[in-house]
Amino acid sequence: MPAALALAAAGGFALDGAFPALGWWPLAFVAVPLALVSFIGRTVGGGVLVGAAFGAAFYFPHLSWATRFLGDDPFGWVPWVALATVETLLLAALSPLIVLAYRWLPRWRDTQVVRLLVLPVLVAGAWVARELILGSWPYGGFPWGRLGMSQSESPIAPVASWLGVSGLGFLMVVVCAGVIEAVRWTARTRAVSEPDDGGRSRRRALLPCAVPVGLLAVLLLIVPQFPTRDAGTIRVGAVQGNGPAAYVDERAAHEVLSSQLAASAPLEGGQVDIVVWPEGGVDSDPAAEPETARVLSAAAAAYGAPLLLNAASVDDGRFYNTSFLWTNGGAQATHAKRHPVPFGEYVPDRELYEAIAPGLVALLQREFTPGNDSPVLALDQGSVGLAICFDVVFDDVIQEGMRDGAQVFMFQTNNADFRGTDENLQQVAVARMRAIETGRSVVNVSTTGTSQIFTPEGGTVQTLASDKAGLMVTGIELRDELTAGVILGPWIQKLLLWGPLLSLVALAFCVRRSPPAIALTP
Repeated sequence: MPAALALAAAGGFALDGAFPALGWWPLAFVAVPLALVSFIGRTVGGGVLVGAAFGAAFYFPHLSWATRFLGDDPFGWVPWVALATVETLLLAALSPLIVLAYRWLPRWRDTQVVRLLVLPVLVAGAWVARELILGSWPYGGFPWGRLGMSQSESPIAPVASWLGVSGLGFLMVVVCAGVIEAVRWTARTRAVSEPDDGGRSRRRALLPCAVPVGLLAVLLLIVPQFPTRDAGTIRVGAVQGNGPAAYVDERAAHEVLSSQLAASAPLEGGQVDIVVWPEGGVDSDPAAEPETARVLSAAAAAYGAPLLLNAASVDDGRFYNTSFLWTNGGAQATHAKRHPVPFGEYVPDRELYEAIAPGLVALLQREFTPGNDSPVLALDQGSVGLAICFDVVFDDVIQEGMRDGAQVFMFQTNNADFRGTDENLQQVAVARMRAIETGRSVVNVSTTGTSQIFTPEGGTVQTLASDKAGLMVTGIELRDELTAGVILGPWIQKLLLWGPLLSLVALAFCVRRSPPAIALTP
């Protein structure tokens, strides 16, 4: 157990290193084997402990940016510790799925095919099932730090355009688990070979062990991005105003709006088809304040293009995080954020948490309501898919945008709450992967940076540094047709969630009814 805990912790730290800011994506292929080896031979309780070691070593450094949410408040560490602890405990509670896969499948059938092909698939399915549950529960889940998202800059990222991000993560674990089983099977063959065998048994075992894993690894490296069809171009002006947009920032009225207007001034004269501002770029409700609406209409007229902006708005007494498509005639279309951040934009079960931490809960006065409208806005030049900040990590928003005809994605985010941390860089990696997965250009614009524009293949067109006002002006591609990853992604996720769970239930039944398989275990 001490060795298993050390391996699991090392795996958690390695997986964090695969994500930005370090961003060494090959570390994911170190992290997964370390984690899997630590689960082999464990009891259910031991699997929970090992899962906790892995989860803590991953989530605590990976989510350290949450300490900045409350600014310089002496209790600023509370959101970080609470979030990382909850995610660690949930991951630990689900880790016995992997333990039981390693225990029950060889007890049912302990053959070369089962060990080298079936077991890696079941283990990988259990890993992704754990991710999917964490990404959907509780309070809508927290799908941050998914294995596949670590590969946004790796040569295997195009696989996501065929199978989705979950499918990519599944194949990564299959390769890692397959290598582990190849080593174990080869070691077993060597252990049972005759002393005068001269290593012939071991050599005979190497080829069937290496071929499946090797072929899959090569396939991951050579698969091209799923093709989509050219649909023209659109000229975009994306503006990073660098205003005081954090929740705890002190600011004068309309100061954030003024910073966006100042950074957008070079666009006056009709150079672009659309101007994109970040989440929270307008610090008053343009639907309720006539003066704000007048300023925005005048700005759209000066730019000669509609303005895609975002602000907190009120409708029928409810608060929404709303993006507006604004012209010189006012708001032409809106979209409300689909997944407001729990404990950031609303407090679920407020009475319960007020009893636990009344001072912290009292800091959050507004309760944002989830939107239910389409995340696609129509322009004369094409259809724009949206995802507001946290929404970008949820597959359902991206898939709905694609089904509704998005030809380009424009992600509006506000990272001012987490200045000087890795949070924005981690979100940038998600935005890049979304470009690759959907085969769409992506404009990812932040209030305080960093902001980027990506090609449909994930290449960087332009970027703006953090904590500086700036402007990106460029023509970007529009694309039509759905990728296989978008079409198959939801079905693959259902298969990877229910397949392993039902397989483990069936294995439990079979193992209880039959005696254990007789075989040497290396």
